[in-house]
Amino acid sequence: MWRDSFRLQLFCLLMAVLALVVLVHNFFQLEHLDDDTVSGSNWITENNVQHSLSQTTKTTRKPYCGYTQQTLSKREQAEQESLLAAIEWPKPPEGKITFAQSTDPTHSDFVIVKPSRFFKVGDQLEVLVRMKDFQGNPKQYGGDYLQARIHSPGLKAGAAGRVVDGHNGFYKVFFTLLWPGEVKVSVSLVHPSEAIQVLLRLREERPDRVYFKSSFKSGRYSETTECNVCLPGGLPVCNFTDLYTGEPWFCYKPRKLSCASRISHAKGGYLKGLLTREESLFFQSDVNIKRPILSSGPDSVIVKPKAFTDSSSMDRAEDPTASPSGYYYEDQWRSRTHWIHNFNKSDDITECLQGKVIHLFGDSTIRQWFEYLTAFVPDLVEFNLGSPKNVGPFMSVDLRHNILLKFRCHGPPIRFSTVFSSELRYIANELDNIVGGRNTVIAITIWSHFSTFPVEVYIRRLRNIRRAVLRLLDRSPKTAIVIRTANVQELGPEVSLFNSDWYSFQLDSVMRKMFSGIAVHFVDAWEMSVAHYLPHNLHPHEIIVKNQIDAFLSYVCPLQT
Repeated sequence: MWRDSFRLQLFCLLMAVLALVVLVHNFFQLEHLDDDTVSGSNWITENNVQHSLSQTTKTTRKPYCGYTQQTLSKREQAEQESLLAAIEWPKPPEGKITFAQSTDPTHSDFVIVKPSRFFKVGDQLEVLVRMKDFQGNPKQYGGDYLQARIHSPGLKAGAAGRVVDGHNGFYKVFFTLLWPGEVKVSVSLVHPSEAIQVLLRLREERPDRVYFKSSFKSGRYSETTECNVCLPGGLPVCNFTDLYTGEPWFCYKPRKLSCASRISHAKGGYLKGLLTREESLFFQSDVNIKRPILSSGPDSVIVKPKAFTDSSSMDRAEDPTASPSGYYYEDQWRSRTHWIHNFNKSDDITECLQGKVIHLFGDSTIRQWFEYLTAFVPDLVEFNLGSPKNVGPFMSVDLRHNILLKFRCHGPPIRFSTVFSSELRYIANELDNIVGGRNTVIAITIWSHFSTFPVEVYIRRLRNIRRAVLRLLDRSPKTAIVIRTANVQELGPEVSLFNSDWYSFQLDSVMRKMFSGIAVHFVDAWEMSVAHYLPHNLHPHEIIVKNQIDAFLSYVCPLQT
């Protein structure tokens, strides 16, 4: 009898355990059933309309370190696939391509399509670029990276062109003619297609080519170890992954000190010897990096004024994605998507910013805005925070007009000299700590320091920032948020491997797509640097910065029209 009773109790216990397992499984299923509705993971317009992403073929990519452990919702995964597909670059045919077979800008040329036709302001100008190799043979495939602009030096006028790859060695460049007079065409080869493949390989296989370090200190004893988004090998590491955003960051653990004793972050350096001898031939300053391509015929056209049209509005474009987004005329940037007021007097800037708090987040290219405003506006006095030079954080105050201007660099990876660990903040976290409102202005730029990493690293950072922006706009819709895009820079063989314009162009394309349809404004630093006559520079010259500031402040204080 007792055996039957024991069997009955055992059977009941097993059934109870089975029921518990089923219950837990069902709960898990319910918890993950609606993954694609995770907060902050959708593309949302100003009217909160969700846009479904078009289906894209999943690309097979080499997993990068901790990023293989990312848990993405269905919508986030679809967005990432869509972004990666949008920036996919044409590849040369299979097999080894010698330097002699690579693109030679000297042998290549361009022609203006119908150069003698009657052109007037507002017309499209088409240019055909024909690529050849160093043996003078026509190229049969695409993938070269070109930059193009039209300009009138006497008028200090210029605008960027839109390049279309024919995938057959031919490229079309389209320009919108936006001012009258003689307009010249300039086309440059930034990198041949063969060099782009090297840059692709480095981005996927050698994200460690810029390395970082942190100092740890306790009493008189200190140690310095290497840091990065991920670290290879089986050595013990300190996990500095951000608790709120989940942004990964690691340092090798000091031999004697604890992870809690970290005091600073800094750029470690750049790896050498990344290229084979053959690959290095694709990166030569006077041969195939940012070299002009000359015309085989006329390189300019005469543009007539557009008759019976108000000259102040004839160059306007309603589409916010219009190409080009603007142009220079008499060294002043004229946007085609919003009205720009020129803040030529310090009093004009003071009047605009009176009673406002301005937060500038990002890298050294937006630090230029802080430096320009502090130098140009007499009543803005920098408050000495004891911050390292060129690193920050920085703060300027105008007590008389109640203006507070602040700059803070973005979180790692950041290639600055020493940044105190306590001052190393992520933009998303900083945005979450801002109340916002009509007297709060925020400007963000983040691009250059991500150029050495796979694009997924950048997408993750932007996704966190976008979520924080949406949260801020939800609680304080009147907050003005401006994004400064990337810009072109001077390139040499070494700089190309770490900060090529091609890397920047890819990241900038991703950023524009991710913030499309959100109530933020863009200062198009990219076109403003491509279109200008001054040499390209990572830190654009003051006249370009001045035009960026004019565009920025025109969003903060729009003209009453």
